[in-house]
Amino acid sequence: MSSKTADSRPSLVWVALSIVYVVWGSTYLGIHYLIQTIPPMVGAGVRFIVAAVLLAVVLTVRGGGVRVLRVPWRRLGTAALAGVLLLTGGNGMIGVAEQHMSTGLAALLVASVPLWLVVFRWATGDRPAVSTIAGVLVGFGGLALLTLTRGGGSGSALGVAIVLGASLSWSVGSFLSARMPMPANPFVASVYEMAAAGVTLLAIGLARGERLHLHEVSQASWLGLAYLVTFGSLVAFTSYVWLLGNAPISLVGTYAYVNPAVAVLLGVAFAGENATWTIVAGGLIIILGVGLVVSTERRSREVVTAPAPTGTTRRRRERRRSPRASRSTPGRPPRRTGVR
Repeated sequence: MSSKTADSRPSLVWVALSIVYVVWGSTYLGIHYLIQTIPPMVGAGVRFIVAAVLLAVVLTVRGGGVRVLRVPWRRLGTAALAGVLLLTGGNGMIGVAEQHMSTGLAALLVASVPLWLVVFRWATGDRPAVSTIAGVLVGFGGLALLTLTRGGGSGSALGVAIVLGASLSWSVGSFLSARMPMPANPFVASVYEMAAAGVTLLAIGLARGERLHLHEVSQASWLGLAYLVTFGSLVAFTSYVWLLGNAPISLVGTYAYVNPAVAVLLGVAFAGENATWTIVAGGLIIILGVGLVVSTERRSREVVTAPAPTGTTRRRRERRRSPRASRSTPGRPPRRTGVR
């Protein structure tokens, strides 16, 4: 039994990784269909509230009761704050931006999130490796190309500004949530993150005049909403969390530069978008920069987490470890680094 399970794990890893690659890359197309007849912020709010309720029901049934959802008030508050930054300011604003730009351009601009995280680390006293800094500079070069040219006319200045703001919000949320006391169970944390984000999005959407008229909603928008709830917020996230515990982080991290390519291809195939030369060139530059950052961070993480030798050598190694590494919480999965 155990050998069969071990033999099947590599296959399960690739199945889960394929889900994260394709589904998270396709959420931009799902948002494209959603906002055709559903206001973007109200639609995103409904999406996250429904997903939070469904995930809470699953956890309650599998966990033996509502006690699985109980967390200290402080951790509930930090989860809600993370949800507002990650999903309201980050994910929720993508729908607003896609009213002014193509899905492919939005996905490529969002791909800059890992680069912003390095900037935040540097600003708080962490000193990344030279190759990491090089990756950030390369990635921001591609970001500048897409921003200044607006993807070769694939978006407006307003849309670009909104996506950049959403990327910053998601980056701040990712950076802070890795340093705040969060619920130990990542699925429980996601319930409260999505619930807080959904309520906030609905409140902001209604305040800015968005109204949902059910008789005006097209079948494509209903399908887009159902897809985002079921696959984007539940299936893909579950696969991602499972991967964090069963696959090398270096492999899991590759989604950060596969998702934009999937989004661009789907936008061209199904939304009639054009892959202009600036989108292709800027996207490749950003993906190259993100690849440098991810690969360098992977090597640094492997050095920190390598089994420590005993005796004098171990004590010397501990003295050489960075203060940030010594403060890291063991066993805690990395936070998400891409808007979904």
